[in-house]
Formats: sequence, structure tokens, C-alpha cells
Amino acid sequence: MTKIALLDDYQQVALAMADWGPVRARAEITAFDRNIPLGEAARLLAPFEIVCHVRERMAFPRAVIDALPHLRFIAVTGPAHRGLDLAAATERGIAVSHTTGRGGGGSATPELAIALMLAVTRRIALEDRRMRQGLWQGTVGTVLRGKILGLLGLGRVGAQVAALGAAFGMKIIAWSSNLTDEHAASCGARRVEKDVLFRDSDIVSLHLVLGERSRGTVGAREIALMRPTSYLVNTARGPIVDQAALIDALRRGAIAGAALDVYDEEPLPADHPLRTLENVVLTPHLGYVSEEGYRGFYAETVENVLAFLDGKPIRVLNPDALARIGSANRGGYH
Repeated sequence: MTKIALLDDYQQVALAMADWGPVRARAEITAFDRNIPLGEAARLLAPFEIVCHVRERMAFPRAVIDALPHLRFIAVTGPAHRGLDLAAATERGIAVSHTTGRGGGGSATPELAIALMLAVTRRIALEDRRMRQGLWQGTVGTVLRGKILGLLGLGRVGAQVAALGAAFGMKIIAWSSNLTDEHAASCGARRVEKDVLFRDSDIVSLHLVLGERSRGTVGAREIALMRPTSYLVNTARGPIVDQAALIDALRRGAIAGAALDVYDEEPLPADHPLRTLENVVLTPHLGYVSEEGYRGFYAETVENVLAFLDGKPIRVLNPDALARIGSANRGGYH
């Protein structure tokens, strides 16, 4: 039977989030509940013909793709996988299909961003730890109402965060390299220059897409513009922020705190210095993780796998790969 690998099923729920019965009738499925280091990928994934990814949890560079002799199809959740070498897959004739996210999990990241703002400004995680130690009130937090929320990025996610922030009575300002006054106003925000955003915001929340242009957007200079009472929230991607500069500012008390859901290296190493800072709230990349989102992801993953097994791949990111797929696959892959 065809062998299928489900990668990075951290919570061991992938097989319960969709009806995999039709796939099980034609294939053998193995779910991995831990992140596979690149050094182990060739050995662990060598037997598999189909690999199913959860967003961008595991990088899939050319070296890994070329080391898997039986690989024929890759299914990714979400619209793309920036850690996947799509060109390498195409050269091998490996079709890559994506999901559309129709399951209704689109509000998960904006809601988490607001939750992190509340957690870091009210010291919720710290006070939770103190309660479990038998202690009582030890900190004094601040409210969101009346504060200035600065959004780096005002796309689909940023616009939702703007609406939620406004519902809390926050004043919304925004910046991105292509943002217009008109679009900002349509989202209930005021467009400002980048330096003004860092200087004036009580909370800076990141909602940029990671790319070469956005990498390192928040560096030591930008962090230095923030006030000692300001907070930084990142639910976008870790490399948008200069991590060393942020850690230095947090240690010195140059900013009041940070709430982070994303990191340069994921999973975050157990001995990482961020884990030792009390003015930081940390979550393990939960932004898109919701039951609604998972059900949508995996339902469409099942559809994608079945379509490939039938020799008629759908939602293909690299159509050029189809021309390289052998005639045997076109007639149905068994």
C-alpha cells in the first residue's frame, strides 16, 4: 500500500480532525508527533510516497527532497509553505497541493494577538505561576482602553486586530511599506511613518508576511524608539524581529515586556534565553492552531490526497510538476 507520513502532529489529533477512512482504505498512514530534525529526515521519511505538512513546522529543503527516493506527492496546509523548496519538488515531478483554509480558523491569529496583549499587560502568566506557588497579588497591570495600538502590517490579520483593538477602546495607528492612508482609514486606523509608530505606540503588534524585505524590520534602532512602558507582540514570524536586540532590551527594561508566539527557531530550544525572562509571555506558535482551523486543514488534505491517488491532483501549487508525473500516476496512483 501507499505509505503516507503526517508530519508534526504535536497534539496527536490529525487523524481525528477529518474522515481519513477513504485514505486508510488505500494507504498506510503514519503520524509523527514530534518535529523531525533535518538530519533525521532522510532516514525516517525514506519509505514514504506522500508527505503531509502542517503549515511551515518542518522545513523541506532540496537536500531532504532529493534524499527521499519514493516521494511522489506533498500536501501542505495553508496557501503555501515558505520552507519548502518548490523548485526542487517540481524538478522531481512531485506535485504539491495546498489547502484554502475554508474551515473558519481565520480569526484564530487575531484573537490570539489580543489575548497576548491582555496577558502581557495584566501579567496573567506571571500571576498564574505565583498563584500555583501559594502567593497572592504581586504586580500591577494596565488596561488596553485608551492605549495606542501600533500595527506593523494591515492585511487580513492586521485589519482584524485593528477591529478588535478598537472594540477595547484602543486608538489604532499602522504602518507598512505599501500602506495607504485610504486603506488604513477603511480599517479604522491612521497611517503613520514607521518611526512614529514605534515612538508613539503603547503596544506594537506585528502582522507582516515574512520575506526578504520584512526580515529584520524590527531591529535595535526600532526597539530603541519604544518607551520603557511599551510592549511588543509578535504573532507573525520570528525573523521579522532582531531577536538578540529584543532580548537585550527586555533584560535592560528598555521596554516593559513582550508577548511572542513565533521564534527564529521552532520549536524553541529548551535552554533558550527567552524562557528565563519574567517580562515575556511565550506561546508555542498557537496563532493558527484552533479546532476550526485544523478541521478545515485536514478535511482538504484528505481531499488532496485522494485526488492524487486518483491521478487527478487538485489545488496544485506547482502545475509544471504534473508534466513530469508518469503515465502510471495519471491513471490512478495505487
